[in-house]
Amino acid sequence: MMDSRSMERYDRQIILLGVENQKRLKDSRILVVGAGGLGSAALNYLAVAGIGNIILIDNGIVELSNLNRQILYSEEDLGKPKAKIACEKLRKLNPEINIECLEDTFTYELGEELIKKVDIAIDALDSWEPRFILNKLCVKYRKPFVHAGIEGWYGQITTIFPGKGPCLYCLIRKARSREKIPVIGVTPGVLGVLEAAEAIKVILGIGEPLIGRLLIVDLYTMDFKIIAIKRDPNCPICSIL
Repeated sequence: MMDSRSMERYDRQIILLGVENQKRLKDSRILVVGAGGLGSAALNYLAVAGIGNIILIDNGIVELSNLNRQILYSEEDLGKPKAKIACEKLRKLNPEINIECLEDTFTYELGEELIKKVDIAIDALDSWEPRFILNKLCVKYRKPFVHAGIEGWYGQITTIFPGKGPCLYCLIRKARSREKIPVIGVTPGVLGVLEAAEAIKVILGIGEPLIGRLLIVDLYTMDFKIIAIKRDPNCPICSIL
């Protein structure tokens, strides 16, 4: 049941989605890996949408150079764990939801424990090794996840739904590692919000998630295009499905 306060809080969403779908959001469980630029934006909108159970993992601390894009933090948070601060801010933003925060590195072993607990995951990472770990685990346990990546004014996003489309490894096998990625704050903001939208659609089974499709965003020219992506029949990760 939803009380009168919840009905008022989510009034505009309920007009669009209906009470039953709002209850489904409340009962849903999501893992967000990363609380940086992408994660900050995604987490904000997942929280205010009423996603009832959020697990957040990030091992970083807030640095001054984060503040051009990581909207959950301010100068008073410098030197503090991102996961801890993010959870504190999100609990204030929406006291109705449950948030578990882990100040830890996303490894295969820990990730396996977390993936089993949730319905869907969000890749809000900024490096490829943990992304491939997340991909492998989501394929293994057949859990959907939303991937996004950004650089400069550019971003990409797709939804990986094991058994229904390609996995991340079908799309990208090798990725360069860079210590500092150039970025303007609006780029992870836009892509993080899109990740939240994709997750909500998948949870509710509505709309057309980006399964088998890659949305490429160029904010410099405001060019948005979608390209079809296919499963690799020889993919060592998902070809067994």
